[in-house]
Amino acid sequence: MTKNAEYILEIINTADEHLTAEQIYLRLKEKNAKAVLATVYNNLSSLYEQGMIRKVSVEGFPDRYDKVKRHDHLVCRKCGKLSDIMLENLTKRLQKEVPVPILSYDLKINYICKECLEKENEKGGNKK
Repeated sequence: MTKNAEYILEIINTADEHLTAEQIYLRLKEKNAKAVLATVYNNLSSLYEQGMIRKVSVEGFPDRYDKVKRHDHLVCRKCGKLSDIMLENLTKRLQKEVPVPILSYDLKINYICKECLEKENEKGGNKK
């Protein structure tokens, strides 16, 4: 693994948020001033293919990258905010329903976050 790949993996594994490639690039530049965005995309692709990171896609927003630790996500339909949630591992239950071996699954539960609900209420004149 290259130094840049090691740095990128460290950035993702220590982040408290779900970072985009551009955010990862900015953090990588702090460690390696010569890094370019293409390097980040190439390493993210390689790390994802190797199963070392997760890619979280939300329609209408840039892909974000996450640790491989088992967890699921809440996704705000309005702003794309992504939050981790810990639910029971459903693999065994899902496997009973699917005729092929399940390697993993990615559960994203859509909702509207508190901030977006408050904005909607303010626009609708429902101020509390």
